Amino acid sequence: MKQQVKVMLVDDHDMVRVGLRTYIMLEEELTVVAEAANGQEALQTLEGLDGEKLPDVILMDLTMPVMDGIEATRQITQQYSSSIKIIMLTSFLEEDKVVQAIEAGAVSYVLKTISSDQLALAIKGAADGMPVMNPEVSLALTRGLRQRSVQPDDEHLTSREREVLALISDGKSNKDISEELHISIKTVKTHVSNLLMKCELEDRTQLAIYAHRKGWASTNA
Repeated sequence: MKQQVKVMLVDDHDMVRVGLRTYIMLEEELTVVAEAANGQEALQTLEGLDGEKLPDVILMDLTMPVMDGIEATRQITQQYSSSIKIIMLTSFLEEDKVVQAIEAGAVSYVLKTISSDQLALAIKGAADGMPVMNPEVSLALTRGLRQRSVQPDDEHLTSREREVLALISDGKSNKDISEELHISIKTVKTHVSNLLMKCELEDRTQLAIYAHRKGWASTNA
């Protein structure tokens, strides 16, 4: 009998993990060896496992509290090299996220709408170092890479961060941005913090000036 592929599930929704675990238990060649509710918990769980119990493949959710899937993928890849393969399993298909996930070290990027048979193939393929992506994801990756190549000076800002930056340049408050983009004020604050860090600036005024200098202000769109 072929050795089972050891799988770890990382998702902040209990029911998602239950569903994935239930399905994987039906596959003779797959077995679940660990679970975590966010990226930080995943790292801590891996640290507590000895070599033989480490997963071969991690099914990693993209958006999670504490530490998201991209940062977790980056840190796991750095610490465990190529011994653990990571599949980004998500409901979101944003071009910049696909690029970031692959750059962080994910072998595959698949949507949660994937069929059970296709997921099994993706897990087995990842264990063998073979990437699996459906046509939608491949197209998003191509577009994301092309956009990055023609905009080398974007400071690796996401599309949402660019939207927030444009609104900041218009003098919008966090509350205004929250209402216009239909996101929480907490999320707006997170985007602003990320913008300050990525652009190496100290306050919103500097961000507004920066946006205008780059031609990214909404009034220049």
